[in-house]
Order: sequence, then C-alpha cells, then structure tokens
Amino acid sequence: MIDDIELLKIIEKDPRITPADIAVQLGAAAEEVEAEIDRLKEEKILLGYTAEINWSKSYPEKVTALIEVRITPQRDRGFDNIAKILSKYDKVTDCYLMSGAFDLLLIYNDDSLKNIAEFVYNKVATSEGVLSTATHFILKKYKSNGIFFEDETTDDRQAIVL
Repeated sequence: MIDDIELLKIIEKDPRITPADIAVQLGAAAEEVEAEIDRLKEEKILLGYTAEINWSKSYPEKVTALIEVRITPQRDRGFDNIAKILSKYDKVTDCYLMSGAFDLLLIYNDDSLKNIAEFVYNKVATSEGVLSTATHFILKKYKSNGIFFEDETTDDRQAIVL
C-alpha cells in the first residue's frame, strides 16, 4: 500500500516526476502509483500542478499585490461567502482566512499598480461586509515555494596585497 503523505511530498517537490520514478522511490508498481494519483485527484486532495516562474526575467511589468481585507462575518455564512466572491476574480491567485489584524489575504497579479488600485477600490472595498483594505506590493522575490530566485553571485574581485 502506498503512503499518501510520502507520495504527495514527492509530487510537491517535483510535479514533473513520472509515476514510474515515484514507484521506484516508494517501492511500488507504476500502475499502483497512477491509480493512487487518480484517487487523490478524485478526492480533491491533489488539486493541480504548478510551475514556479521568475516573471521578473521574462515579464517585468507584472505586479503582485497582497491585499489585506477586514470584513464583518455574515450571519450563518461567516467569512466564507465574501471569500468565495473575491476568489472568483481571475487575477486573484490566492485567498486565505487569516488570524490577526485582518481577516482575508488576497494575492492579486496584474500589469500595473493602477489596475490593482482600481480592483481594490472598485471591487474589493465596495463589496458588502468589507470594512477596510490595505494593499502591499511585492518589490522583489527572493524565495517562493522553497525555490530561490537569485543566482548565487560570485566575487570575481582579486585581492591586492601591498
């Protein structure tokens, strides 16, 4: 029997790994791994595969914002209804219920600061139950999902001894 947690850790570390390579690591048959992956997809445990892209090298105009949203929970729905509404916007890539000074954190990607500002004041701030927002912009990514974005720089300077 395949250990689901081990299988998921392997896939999380390298989403491009083949079932045959996973089978070798787990000591199982490739068909068994494929069946387990299919089951995990059906049960909505394995939701998809992602690639970590350094957009600053290929699409430097892309802007990512972290939008903090304070809301009033709705009767019998709590935070879920507003979170579902805000999550439906295509450029919202992530939506989290948070503890602390704000309730929801949205991660939003667009082509300009102006577009993000318009989204915040036209869509988020005007949503029923939203009390306030605070928007932060990512200036530079150093690490995401365990992957470093910067190449290690080498110091090519030569020492001068007098």
